[in-house]
Amino acid sequence: MTASNESRSNAVGQDSRIDPGVRIGGDGDDAVTVVGDGARIRSGTVIYPNVRIGENFTTGHDALVREDTWIGDDVLVGTKTVVDGATTIGDRTSLQTGVYVPSETSIGAEVFVGPRAVLTNDPYPARTDVELVGPTLEDGVSIGANATLLPGITVGERAFVAAGAVVTDDVPPETLAVGSPARHRPLPDELAGRNDL
Repeated sequence: MTASNESRSNAVGQDSRIDPGVRIGGDGDDAVTVVGDGARIRSGTVIYPNVRIGENFTTGHDALVREDTWIGDDVLVGTKTVVDGATTIGDRTSLQTGVYVPSETSIGAEVFVGPRAVLTNDPYPARTDVELVGPTLEDGVSIGANATLLPGITVGERAFVAAGAVVTDDVPPETLAVGSPARHRPLPDELAGRNDL
């Protein structure tokens, strides 16, 4: 459905601003898409059927949110960011421009994912049939620009992944991950604490 052609199976909350050229849900689809109050959804954004989004949701232009995704309150999905479905995203989380989030990913609350970061869910692309499992980013995690996270890893609470890092193993809570492959270091004092989102 387009923003100007809402069907009974989809709901957009009050005080929401939706640009022309936005597509939410699907025409005649049984799955319900719900967007909470106070949304700001910019042109080119596509939100598939069977998505639940909380209040004060914001997108950049050309964002994509696939089916079976749950998004909390006060979440930003940046320009040309792709959330590929079957994913959860907690409250007050910010996905910057060009982030890729594969299906079967879990992102906690107050998480920051920098521009062009790539999360993956397939350990052997196009070579063998395996269960797809995306990364888990626990509450308060920060991911730097252009970082790559391999399938199934967990980044612990308030850990910090440096720009350009390639994360191949779990990152313990409150730890710095830097390099390719990423190595773990103590989190410097200036990076400790909560994300200010």
